[in-house]
Amino acid sequence: MTTRPGKNPLLRSSTKTSVWSQSSPEVVRLKEDQERKQNWKRWGPYLSERQWGTVREDYSADGGCWDYFTHDQARSRAYRWGEDGLLGITDRECRLCFGLALWNGKDAILKERLFGLTGPEGNHGEDVKECYYYLDSLPTHSYMKAMYKYPQNEYPYQWLVEENRRRTVHDLEFELCDTGVFDEGKYWDVTAEYAKNAPNDVLIKVTISNRGSEAATIHVLPTLWFRNTWIWGCTHEGCTMKARIGQDGEGRVRTRHDTLEEFVCDFEGSEEGKEAVLLFTENETNSEKLYGASQYTPYTKDAFHRYVINGEGEAVSPKKKGTKVAAHHVLEIQGGEERVLRVRLTIAKDASEKPFGEDFEKIFE
Repeated sequence: MTTRPGKNPLLRSSTKTSVWSQSSPEVVRLKEDQERKQNWKRWGPYLSERQWGTVREDYSADGGCWDYFTHDQARSRAYRWGEDGLLGITDRECRLCFGLALWNGKDAILKERLFGLTGPEGNHGEDVKECYYYLDSLPTHSYMKAMYKYPQNEYPYQWLVEENRRRTVHDLEFELCDTGVFDEGKYWDVTAEYAKNAPNDVLIKVTISNRGSEAATIHVLPTLWFRNTWIWGCTHEGCTMKARIGQDGEGRVRTRHDTLEEFVCDFEGSEEGKEAVLLFTENETNSEKLYGASQYTPYTKDAFHRYVINGEGEAVSPKKKGTKVAAHHVLEIQGGEERVLRVRLTIAKDASEKPFGEDFEKIFE
């Protein structure tokens, strides 16, 4: 967390006093939140880094959470008690979530969540095998910044598993950097910044920087989805009727949920004057793939993976509605250059007709 005036735009005060004085914007927000006048902490970095392979999702007979819900299953199988995502946020009850999905054109899977080793796979136990950094956050999460380093060459999933499994407890761990995927700067720095204009108005900037010397292409999918709280046939607190996300104009979707106000999410096109391409599906388990069983909808959690990686156009819903939506950007970026994508999540009653107007950039200045 920064403590210097001016470095973080949302810390600035109209006076020259300390940023933690009673008149500083963040102290005012903290006081409003504490007194329940404004719910500044409603949205934050509460989205789990990993929901798969945890006791939270374990219904195995022997308590074997590592094998009951694997990383490979996670892209096709709906979670029950939480969600995970890349550089993402959610509300305090994990109902509506936002995160990033990436593809470098070479990986076998869409990068929607962090990869790591389970307890039995790692020579020193469970261990995430990624390079990511949390760079900044205010106490109210009115400003947040994080970065993920994504290789331009194929991510060595199998090599990491096999080499760490081969090593003993007395050996060093085999890390992602040891594989050489970051050599010659052939990777992307993907930075997500969040700034709140109001408790329910979250502005998002995603900066994709090509650290290599040559032009390269990356698929970036800013993704909004509801945690599945409707399919389990339960009656306890937290169960709801099925939520809905539907297109509501150019680059805009509107959400509906039993216990959450209506929100709109605006996705800016990757080029000026060009509408963002929106993909829709359901946050539902692909039962046919995992269990060979029939399912009530052909649109499942892994639809974006199938659409982007396998070219399955029928995987996404043509009806422009569902419980999971993403804006699909295909970006060719020259070596040493960067591109910026913008998203805005706002409570519907306060949504602007110009979500990416001058006020958007002023919040980040």
